[in-house]
Amino acid sequence: MNEAVRVTAWVRGQVQGVGFRWFTRANALRIGELAGFAVNLGDGRVQVVAEGPKDHCDQLLDWLRTGDTPGRVDGVTEIWDTPRGGYDGFEIR
Repeated sequence: MNEAVRVTAWVRGQVQGVGFRWFTRANALRIGELAGFAVNLGDGRVQVVAEGPKDHCDQLLDWLRTGDTPGRVDGVTEIWDTPRGGYDGFEIR
């Protein structure tokens, strides 16, 4: 069974001003069945919140870590939780 989960990831590196949030949204939509958002943080990181089937969240997390992302990813920290809902698709904030 592929349970629904929530993953919150903080992406470090050169990830602001390079289209990172747009590409993150595009990949979340490509993977499918994901809802959430990507937002720039004041310290230069991007925060990504995704809810959906665990294997889909894993795919997005793998892309954040090793995919062909814009800019440069130096590291990703994540936490897992139960879904909270309230998202209408995957958006850029």
